[in-house]
Amino acid sequence: MRPRRLLRYAAALTLAGVVLLLLVLTGWRPLWDAERAVVAALHRTAVGEPGWTHANRVLTDWVWDPVTMRLLAAASAAVLLARRMVRAAAWVATATLTGLGAQNALKALVGRERPVFPDPVDSAHFHAFPSGHVMTATIVCAVLLVLGLREGRAGRRGPQVGLWAIAAVSVLGVGFTRVYLGVHWPADVVAGWLFGGAVAAVTAVPFLPLDRRRPPTRGTVGSPEPGSTTTAPGFSSEGSAG
Repeated sequence: MRPRRLLRYAAALTLAGVVLLLLVLTGWRPLWDAERAVVAALHRTAVGEPGWTHANRVLTDWVWDPVTMRLLAAASAAVLLARRMVRAAAWVATATLTGLGAQNALKALVGRERPVFPDPVDSAHFHAFPSGHVMTATIVCAVLLVLGLREGRAGRRGPQVGLWAIAAVSVLGVGFTRVYLGVHWPADVVAGWLFGGAVAAVTAVPFLPLDRRRPPTRGTVGSPEPGSTTTAPGFSSEGSAG
């Protein structure tokens, strides 16, 4: 993807996030009323369905927890480095660390309080906007999805559909768990998606072009001569021949 297009995506997502941030800061009544209604309805369900609530806590505290996501990003970066895919590894690390700094800065700036219930089913610390769980999962899943799709072979739809499904379920699922468990308002989750997407897009620009699989072209080093039956490697990576 071209840098200009990535920057346009990042700008659009950031603008939408800033608009949402301003609505939260100014206490826009329609948003506030809608959020309270959604959170109250989900909390009643969470209190009445302890088994389902426990499952959501396991997902949010272990599977989609920011620590889990960052460990996944670190492991992925290590694998990429081992394969000499330096730019891709640098993007993973830069996006993850940038997201961590951005979410903490935004939380401190907005200072939004979390929902409060007399009978809470879960707890969380620090400010609410944006959701750190959601923003971290969005960044890590977006980056690894792009890299995974670039590594996939053309014509093989199954693995690509699987990658999309895992990323979508993770990003949407963690957002649901945070509101369902009563530790975030819906706007916190939406902000996590918007700012997370913006971070993933803008941090890719310095590291383009990313390493990827590409078929060899005629006349390039390593491509087969006309009439040859030898198959040349189709993998091109920065700083290595294959």
